[in-house]
Amino acid sequence: MTASLFHATSPASDVPSPVGVALLGATGSIGKSALKVLERQRDRFVPVAMTANGNAAALAEQVAQFGPAYVGLVQGSVEAPSGWGRGPECLVEAATHPDASIVINAVVGAAGLPATLAALRQGKRVALANKETLVVAGDIVTRTAREHGAELVPVDSEHSAILQCLAGRQPHEVKRLILTASGGPFRTWPAERIAQATRADALKHPTWQMGSKITIDSATLANKALEVIEAHHLFGVPYDRIEVVVHPQSIIHSFVEFVDGSVLAQMGVPSMELPILYALTWPERVADTGVPSFDPVALGGLTFEHVRHEQFPMLGLGISAGRAGGAAPAVFNAANEEAVAQFLAGALSFGGIAERVAEALQDLAGAPGDSLETLLAADAAARDHVKSRIAQEA
Repeated sequence: MTASLFHATSPASDVPSPVGVALLGATGSIGKSALKVLERQRDRFVPVAMTANGNAAALAEQVAQFGPAYVGLVQGSVEAPSGWGRGPECLVEAATHPDASIVINAVVGAAGLPATLAALRQGKRVALANKETLVVAGDIVTRTAREHGAELVPVDSEHSAILQCLAGRQPHEVKRLILTASGGPFRTWPAERIAQATRADALKHPTWQMGSKITIDSATLANKALEVIEAHHLFGVPYDRIEVVVHPQSIIHSFVEFVDGSVLAQMGVPSMELPILYALTWPERVADTGVPSFDPVALGGLTFEHVRHEQFPMLGLGISAGRAGGAAPAVFNAANEEAVAQFLAGALSFGGIAERVAEALQDLAGAPGDSLETLLAADAAARDHVKSRIAQEA
């Protein structure tokens, strides 16, 4: 856990304005939302480095609008203008750009880990939307932040909500964290129908507009498992005091219960622009006009349900991996990433995602995870495991 998440150490007002920002994953859903925020807050923040995975055309349009000093494209095989950084190393180059004080890491998957570590080693603030960074190597990441006086501030709406509810409280005052989940598109479906869900079915998220990978993770509830692991590392709360409840309206983003019995909840319309702005300005709040005014009457009722664990086994698999520690969370994350990619490509059924992940955990979860090298080896082994099982059944 980074203690600064309970007590801020460098308020935004102490930093000369505008503050340089590196945006990793600029053309994804989080990246696009971040640029909307940065555009409205031009007096406070300026993009100095931007990267994308492979969408060179979209990145070129963004570059023309914002004029960053550094531009990088991860997929080196994609045609791009001369002068751009190329290959996976461009993420680290952008994250360590000398003019960037804040790094928004919106990269999908474990690929975002090296850039997070590089930025933290330079004492920067990392606004983290790349939850896989903490899932794969949470102990290493949080230790790196502490050792270098860096700040790790969450962008996920659930963890941003927890951060806001904590509001400077002491760790010993926290009794329980309750993360909310929309339940995804299959919240009320029977197990047999869920197992046969199509790609189109799974990409119809009821409340959020997100990229394809995270949308599938929301449909399986794997995303909520990743968030539980992330919350454990961010806030130092044991797994037996982190719970998940289904909240279809996605208005309350998380609850924090304190030892005296008081419960605080953070509410807001389902827009990622809110937690992005807060990650940039934390612990301060600044005026912004990006989302509609909150209207509790128009929202109607708020409802809550228990998670149907039998129908959504990925949540339990992920939490069990987090409890096991070592390489198990890295295996869970990598196996899930590969299984989701295979599902999106049409090579695996929706029900097969959990099956492949469970098999990988059974065979590989006990691998060593005491260093970054061993964790990356477990990551690679899990991906190969899923590919091999699918090939055997083809």
